[in-house]
Amino acid sequence: MPDLPTPQDATEAALFSECWDAVLSYADLCTSGSIAANQLATEAFALGLREARAAQSAPVRSAGRRTAPRLPMIPLLLTAVRTTAAGWEADGLGHKLDPDLRLWLNSDKATRYTGPPLQRPVALRGLRDMQEADASLLWLAEVEALPLPAVARRLGLDPAAAAQELDQVRGLFRDRCHRAHLDTPMAAQCRSYARLLDAVTRSPVADTPEDLSRHLATCVQCAEAAACLRLHGGGLPAALAGGVIGWGGLAYLERRRRAAEVRLGAGGPARAADPENGDPKEGAGRSRVLRNGLLAAAMLLSVIALGVSMMPFGGSGDDIAAARDDREPVSDLDPSLPSTDPLPSASAATTPSATGTAAKSGHENPDPEPQGSSSSASEHTEPSHPATTTAGPGCRVEYDQVNEWPDGFQATVTVTTAEALGGWRVSWSFRDGQQVGQMWDATVSQNGSRVTATAADYNKSVAAHGTLSFGFVGSWSGKNSPPYGFTLNGSACTHG
Repeated sequence: MPDLPTPQDATEAALFSECWDAVLSYADLCTSGSIAANQLATEAFALGLREARAAQSAPVRSAGRRTAPRLPMIPLLLTAVRTTAAGWEADGLGHKLDPDLRLWLNSDKATRYTGPPLQRPVALRGLRDMQEADASLLWLAEVEALPLPAVARRLGLDPAAAAQELDQVRGLFRDRCHRAHLDTPMAAQCRSYARLLDAVTRSPVADTPEDLSRHLATCVQCAEAAACLRLHGGGLPAALAGGVIGWGGLAYLERRRRAAEVRLGAGGPARAADPENGDPKEGAGRSRVLRNGLLAAAMLLSVIALGVSMMPFGGSGDDIAAARDDREPVSDLDPSLPSTDPLPSASAATTPSATGTAAKSGHENPDPEPQGSSSSASEHTEPSHPATTTAGPGCRVEYDQVNEWPDGFQATVTVTTAEALGGWRVSWSFRDGQQVGQMWDATVSQNGSRVTATAADYNKSVAAHGTLSFGFVGSWSGKNSPPYGFTLNGSACTHG
């Protein structure tokens, strides 16, 4: 049995609810299919959470700021997606990534984000150098395009003063970027233009001298700095997204704006279900969906934390992706239960999360039910009493329902195997029509009452007499009896 959730688990559950759709949206841009997008997002979320904990535990300087400043949570997680994608490329999993991203990862452009700190993009350094609360306000308002009342509620600000505070934070960001630009090792010509660049970008009406204009057309460093220093003209969101995220920054920015438009659409179902909607008159469905998502995420994060040590981790971009990508943003999915790939059953195909995932054109469909997980009549026949599966030659299953709420639940499955495995597939049947909505540390498929969990790339190898585990959240109605008929790679297991 896992330990009871701690206050840290509750905090991380809230982070999951707030940040998952952003992480999945960028992971979708970075991958070649929806299954890979979910896997990349899950691994990156675990990595980002680990980095956040490390930064939180860093020593504090006398001024109250930590010696290891960090990005706000969403950009921190987005950079973790980029880092995880680089690890995939290095580990021979590049075929799962977008081809343009692979080219970028193997170019000098990518090294700017991991190379010497003083040579990294000015926006990245400027945002990291701000107080985290100020940086969060700037990112949520400018890049995530959330309404200011929603941003104020999330950050605990006075909604009436949020606009004024945002203006002040923009100014702070400009100051940090100006200092970062001056600290950057640069050529003598760039240094000679630094003061002029500062003066020109401060004024909304000043004309750019012709010689400075020519210089900005050929110098990437100074052009990036100019975009961060010029707060007027509407270019700040693009400067932030491109400078912090890197590859696909503008495409991500466009997706977030489209998602915000959906959230703010008048009267639609998405409005009632969206946790970031600024309208104080949301329906009761919103609070129920958000509450269920938080409960599920609390347990999800504790399980992810137990398994992150098994995950392989590796170490503005080419925004051709913005023109290339015309797929529906994954961020429009129901935020309460982050969706995996649509389930093949007819009932699951009508759920909001499955519908949202299916709408993304150009991505492959989930794999069909693997061999060995047959949905035969014998498997679906419900016994009149709880049944113990006939013992297999070397596997034992423990099913643990960790949490339950009025229309959902969260569970973990642990399998002990006597034999070494180079891959695994665990199947079982539900008695009461339960549906799996999200699974981690495995890929899920469901056919009627029969569910199959297939190993992820990072945990498919299991030593003899070792264990494998994964977890999921699901929905239920009426009854929520434990499942039965567990098999490992087609062989029946003892169900303890």
